Amino acid sequence: MPRSVPRSVRRVLLAGLFLIAAAVAAHPAQAVEVQRVRSPGGIEAWLVEDHSNPIISLSLAFRGGAALDPVGKEGQASMVAGLIDEGAGDLDSQAFQGRLEDLSISLRFSADMDSFTGELQSLTEHRDTAFDMLRQALTEPRFDAEPVERIRSQILAGLARRAEDPDTIAGRVLNKLLYPEHPYGRPSSGTLESIAAMQVDDLRRFPAERFGRDALVIGVVGDIAPAELGRLLDTTFGALPATAGTFEVAKVDPKASGDLVVIEKDVPQSVVLFGQNGIARDDPDYYVAYTVNYILGGGGFASRLYEEVREKRGLAYSVYSYLYPLDHSALVLGGVATQNSRVAESLDLIRQEWKRMAEAGPTADELRNAKTYLTGSFPLRFSSSDRIAGMLVGMQTENLGIDYLDRRNSFIESITAEDARRVARRLYDESSLTVVVVGRPDGVKPTRPAPKLEG
Repeated sequence: MPRSVPRSVRRVLLAGLFLIAAAVAAHPAQAVEVQRVRSPGGIEAWLVEDHSNPIISLSLAFRGGAALDPVGKEGQASMVAGLIDEGAGDLDSQAFQGRLEDLSISLRFSADMDSFTGELQSLTEHRDTAFDMLRQALTEPRFDAEPVERIRSQILAGLARRAEDPDTIAGRVLNKLLYPEHPYGRPSSGTLESIAAMQVDDLRRFPAERFGRDALVIGVVGDIAPAELGRLLDTTFGALPATAGTFEVAKVDPKASGDLVVIEKDVPQSVVLFGQNGIARDDPDYYVAYTVNYILGGGGFASRLYEEVREKRGLAYSVYSYLYPLDHSALVLGGVATQNSRVAESLDLIRQEWKRMAEAGPTADELRNAKTYLTGSFPLRFSSSDRIAGMLVGMQTENLGIDYLDRRNSFIESITAEDARRVARRLYDESSLTVVVVGRPDGVKPTRPAPKLEG
């Protein structure tokens, strides 16, 4: 399971944090120069070389995530992510984790709907050992009985706890409403039944079928030269199968019907989640939609939803919206939590702002301020080596191009007022906004019963 970064690595990261942030803010393009490294064996990684601190960060992703979990084995990808560093090669769980700790190596894995990801951080002096431990985790995971049952118990306890959590309930119900017959509607972390029934053979099958070099993308940042990285790419990933097992996830439009579902639960305030159809990451209008949504609900204190719901009326502590593009679908999602007596009023205001943005778009001042913030804050994303490594992976999985960091702000700067109005009309549809409320909201009438959830 994910673990905190060892103290010695964290100290090095913190020591360099302010220097990196200052350098990037002053010269973002020069501070983050992305190199394409291809190993002698043909394995590619994108590298930001930085010798200012003796640390290396690597991020990786295998395309294809929890959406590929077989029916009845929901949570397979997530459970594997919690187990492949619990013993590998000749090292059992205790020995493997002990070596990571002794050498201040951070190794963690996770899975979302569309990918299986990993992160490695190491001091330069332990670089070769760190990469070899990553190799063992990916190619020789043990899945011994003790860690399997321990991790299973942890997952089951977490699922049982979250089964009573209003946010989790609302999220699962909304996913089921939007994707009733699609893998996106199933819980990526699994169910009590699916995790309890997961067999060791199911876990062993996963790396063999899914960890192919053709599905792998890698980003590396830190104290390493291209030639050294090329050698380590071959020794670390060369033993993986050349190709992953074939898979396909169908493209799907969410069934955003405009329904409202209420899950009765005795809580002091209701949790509200809402969603509708969104916009794909590779759509030419994506950056316009991203900017317009910043104005509507993505800009925190600067957003219209925050101003109308929180500032003017004090109905909720927070209210938000965001774009959520998946590999095979896209959503606009949002949420608010408020007293049961104020849910109806909060929802009315959210719908009004949704409709107002669709009809008129943002004002000139709103658009100008959003563009200033979104371009000016972009360099702050480069505040640590692990974050940059993650960005390099995202740039590859989204096919953004190796020069994306130099080009990104130009996409925002070129947005016109007409672009913003046009995309707002295209994107926002108040009538399709699908809402889930968990609580006992006063004066809120559901339009349909809640869907039945697995587990």
